[in-house]
Amino acid sequence: MKVARVEVGLSQAELAAVVGATRQTVGLIEAGGYNPTLKLCLAICHALGKTLDDLFWEEG
Repeated sequence: MKVARVEVGLSQAELAAVVGATRQTVGLIEAGGYNPTLKLCLAICHALGKTLDDLFWEEG
């Protein structure tokens, strides 16, 4: 997710403002320390122009 965020030129704080979360929450999601709701996942995907699979699917 961090790579996608940087590619569109958003800081953690800017992405957080767009999706209605805190910068700390975005940081925890990027670090793998927080499991976001589906609603938040979808908001992040829309903001970054990515799919759920692109950002949140773990390769097995």
